[in-house]
Amino acid sequence: MREPAGLRILTWMCVLIAVNQLGFGSIVPALALYARSFGVTQSAIGLAIAVYGLARFLVAVPAGRLADRLGRRSTLAIGGLVSALGNVLCALAPTYPTFVGARFVAGAGAALVLTTGLIVLADISTPGNRGRMMSVYQGVFIFAVGIGPFPGGLLATHWGLAAPFLAYATTSLLAAGVAWLAIPETRPVHLIDRREGAEVPFHTQLRLLTIRQGFLLVSLIAFVNAVARTGALFNIIPILARDRLGLDPGRIGFGLALASVVGLALAYPAGVLVDRYGRKIVIVPATIMSGASLLLFLFASTYAWFLVACAAWSVAMGISGAAPAAYAADTAPGGMNAAALSTYRMLADLGYVVGPIALGLAADLAGADAALAVAALLLTVVALLFARFAPETYRGTRF
Repeated sequence: MREPAGLRILTWMCVLIAVNQLGFGSIVPALALYARSFGVTQSAIGLAIAVYGLARFLVAVPAGRLADRLGRRSTLAIGGLVSALGNVLCALAPTYPTFVGARFVAGAGAALVLTTGLIVLADISTPGNRGRMMSVYQGVFIFAVGIGPFPGGLLATHWGLAAPFLAYATTSLLAAGVAWLAIPETRPVHLIDRREGAEVPFHTQLRLLTIRQGFLLVSLIAFVNAVARTGALFNIIPILARDRLGLDPGRIGFGLALASVVGLALAYPAGVLVDRYGRKIVIVPATIMSGASLLLFLFASTYAWFLVACAAWSVAMGISGAAPAAYAADTAPGGMNAAALSTYRMLADLGYVVGPIALGLAADLAGADAALAVAALLLTVVALLFARFAPETYRGTRF
C-alpha cells in the first residue's frame, strides 16, 4: 500500500481507537466498585471483569474470519454497535448475573474492534515501518485508556457508578460511525501469497502459526500482560487504593489518567527502537519493568506514591507498546494477517479471563499484597523466557 494512503488510514484508525478506548478507560475506576455494589466477593468481582475477556477470547478468531469475509471496515462497525449495546445493558443491569451477561456482550463487541484494528495495521504496514506505525496506534490506544479513568471517575463520583458504562456506549457508537464513514477497506483484493495464505483453510493457517516458537512466546508475553493488567490494575488496585488509602473513584481515575501522558510520549520513540534495533530489545526490559511497577503499588502508603506507581506502569506500557503485536505480525506468512493477529489476540485475551479470577481468588485467600507479588513474578519470568528462547524477527539498520 502506498505510504500516503497508509498514513491516512493510520490517522483514522487512531481516531477510532482513541474514541473507543476513551470509553473503555472511563469504566476502570468504577468497574470493581460497581460489581461490589451487588454485594459480591472479590473473586466474583474478578468474574465480572473476566467474562469480558472470555468474550474477547472466544470471539477473537471468529473476528479474524469475519474480517476476511465481510471486510475490515464492516467488522469494525459491527463491533462498535455490539459494544454499545453491551454497555447500555451493563448500566441498566438490575442484578449481578444480568451485569455479567451484559459484560459478555460488551466483550464480544470489543473483540471485533480490537482484533480487526490490529489486522488493519498489519495490512497497511511493512516490516520496516511496522514498529513505528503500530507504536503510534498503540500510543493513542494507551493514552485513551489511561486518560479515560479521569472523566470516568468524575462521572462515577457525581452521577453514579453506572454513568461510565453509558459513556462507553456512546463512544462505541462514535467508533462505529468512524469505521463506516472514514476507514477504507484494507482487505487485499488478491491475497499476497496464494501458496501460503489464499488457498489454505483458516484452521490450517492457525495450525501453521501455533507451531512457531516465537509466535507462541510473544503470545505468552501478551497473555501475562493481560493477567497483570486486568487482574491487578482493574480488579485489585482500585479496591486497594480505596481501602488502604481512602481514595474515591475520581482520585483513582486521576492517577491512572495522569500517568498515561508519559506512556503516550514514549510510544513513538519506542517504535523507532523496534524498527531500528529489533523487537526483543524493547519487549524484554519493558515486561520486567511492568512487574516492578506492580511492586510499587504494593508499597504505596500515600497518594503521591500511588501516582508514582501509576507513572511507572504507564512508562512500561508506553515502551512495550506495539512491540509484541509487531513481533506477532512479523511471524505471519503472506496472506495470513487475519489468522495471525486474531490468534495472537485470542491467546492474549485468555489472560483477561484468567487474570481477574485467579488474582481475585488469590487476594481472597492470601491478601492483595500476595496477589500483586505473584503478578510481578509472572511478568519477570516470561520476560526471561522470551529473552532466552524467542528468535528476533526483524532488525533494521536504516529507515
